[in-house]
Amino acid sequence: MRHLAPAAAAAAALALLAACSEKPAESDDGAIGVLATDDACEVAVSEAEAGTVTFTIKNEGTKVNEFYVYAEGNRVMGEVENITPGLTRELIVELPADAYETACKPGMIGDGIRADFTVTGEAASLSEDQALQDAVDSYKRYVESQSAGLVEQTELFAEAVRAGDIEGAKALFPVARTYWERIEPVAEIFGDLDPRIDAREDDYPEGPTDPAFTGFHKLEYDLWITGDLSESGPIADQLVADVNEIVALAAAEELSPLQLANGAKALLDEIASFKITGEEDRYSHTDLWDFAANLEGSEGAIASMRPVLDERDPDLVAALDEEFANAWAALEQHREGDGWRLHDELTPEELQELSDAINALGEQVSKVAAVVAE
Repeated sequence: MRHLAPAAAAAAALALLAACSEKPAESDDGAIGVLATDDACEVAVSEAEAGTVTFTIKNEGTKVNEFYVYAEGNRVMGEVENITPGLTRELIVELPADAYETACKPGMIGDGIRADFTVTGEAASLSEDQALQDAVDSYKRYVESQSAGLVEQTELFAEAVRAGDIEGAKALFPVARTYWERIEPVAEIFGDLDPRIDAREDDYPEGPTDPAFTGFHKLEYDLWITGDLSESGPIADQLVADVNEIVALAAAEELSPLQLANGAKALLDEIASFKITGEEDRYSHTDLWDFAANLEGSEGAIASMRPVLDERDPDLVAALDEEFANAWAALEQHREGDGWRLHDELTPEELQELSDAINALGEQVSKVAAVVAE
């Protein structure tokens, strides 16, 4: 290690001190800085004016992070996932006057490092723009159609579980999840319901044998790992009840146009974070069913906003069309009959090709929220 001259050493020490004491700040355009580490979540300010609020989240930790804005009851107003170390991501969210919480989730687990965030005043809703409200209405029709399929297929899956039909339940598992994965951004709004339906063993202290572990992935564990459905009936019953509850809540929810834009990106983050890695369906390896469903859900949200995007940024629309086509072309290489190859059959090179296609698409989809917020 080279020794520094006294003056140089002093300058280096000051620079290091400045770097260590760096705090998030509001930018000139009003974006609120968030500095996320492995054990802290520093938000530049704790209040904002009602309307469109932009957060710029920088991950200076060693773990992949997430950032959330919660309303009362853990209702998700906006989120951004898959913030890798060193990366800065933006979240644009529409917030009426109310009390909220911000949260970073190092490692993308747990309740997060939370802080109070207050929004005051009044602002016109983005939905007062008729074109944007038409986009929301169009997307809600899409969610309703997928919700109907989710209820039907989940009940069929649960019936097979109750009957002890292991092979039948295995065949129905990725089909039911397809409908879930298409509408997951809406489903994730509602507090603890999403974890009850879709949490993985990592979220529980005792892992797959934890009594609190329920939902699709608990039943996946029973089917592919233990092969024992003798005690799975109540889990199947709870899954059906939870799915029906979340579908009813989704039907009644008033969505913001920005939730469509952020949801389209969140579905691609889901692919990048959990489907490419094989973490999501780790027992069945049916991740590509989820991959395709996330891609379809993202495309459905963008399609609902197509008239607005055509008018405001036709160049972005052309880029979106190209990257969606590229992502589908990469995925279609792995189609097998009416479904897809298993994740553990794919080579590292094939997974990298899929990852590259999703990342390129995600770069374009990430621009949609700013166009919607204009």
